Amino acid sequence: MDEIKQLITKELHDFESKFADAVKSHVPLLDRIMHYIVKRKGKQIRPMFVLLSARLFSTEIQESTYRAAALVELLHTATLVHDDVVDDANERRGFFSINALWKNKIAVLVGDYLLTRGLLLSLSNHDYRTLEILTVAVREMSEGELLQMEKTRKLDIQEDVYFDIIRRKTASLLASACAAGAWTTSNDENIAEQMRLFGEKVGVAFQIKDDLFDYGSDNVGKPTGIDIREKKMTLPLIYTLQQATPDVKRRIINIVKNHNTDKEKVASVIAMVKASGGIAYAQEKMFQYRDEALAILHTFPDNEIRRGLEQLVRFTTDRTF
Repeated sequence: MDEIKQLITKELHDFESKFADAVKSHVPLLDRIMHYIVKRKGKQIRPMFVLLSARLFSTEIQESTYRAAALVELLHTATLVHDDVVDDANERRGFFSINALWKNKIAVLVGDYLLTRGLLLSLSNHDYRTLEILTVAVREMSEGELLQMEKTRKLDIQEDVYFDIIRRKTASLLASACAAGAWTTSNDENIAEQMRLFGEKVGVAFQIKDDLFDYGSDNVGKPTGIDIREKKMTLPLIYTLQQATPDVKRRIINIVKNHNTDKEKVASVIAMVKASGGIAYAQEKMFQYRDEALAILHTFPDNEIRRGLEQLVRFTTDRTF
């Protein structure tokens, strides 16, 4: 990751400064919360995709590129704040969540503030195409979340529905990040669409990797089996149910529905998923999407930025956290 960041060291430094300015508020409480959010920022993968996608088509970053990266990060952070309220989560990336420190009502308003700051940042600078690209992602993310909630109640998700959910819920923002970054320096709709498709495939691979963490032993910030406890139908589990005999299928569904807080029974489901080949199948699909993304990337001229993007793609599937 450090090697990738070296390609855009100045751009990342400038982005961090501009992002901190973008979230400043004259309301003391809100400003304290914004400072807390900036201080505990994550890996910044999405802004990196914006900046690298822009640099792929120009040697210089535009101010509109920084605004696009800030909008992506604002939208992403807003969804995380709201997700923590919905999930009643007390931690995020090893830190206390906003709702844990300031309660749900303030957390919801903070999420709304981040969203509106992003929208105003684009509108006030007439970045209408960038705003359109990212607004579509917000719609897709909302639809994906609601579709997942609907299907979780029935536990009847088929593989095609699963991919539709993660394409909307997770991959859409990364796809829009790549499209917006490319647009700011190319002003070419065809290039922006190619980069959107590239980002979407990376996003799907990224989510499958997150799903696989639920069945591993690496310390990745969430306990093993948490997706099962939350009744989330991930690809390894979906594959296992498709391959299972009717009796085993009924047993797994019963555990996920009615005994998802029983550690021993959750562990038995994890063991069945591993034994069925669900892990290997999900890994195969993850690498398929990764390779499809790289094939799109390789249609563009070879240079250090393209190689940096390729490294970032591989990081999403090779990471251990």
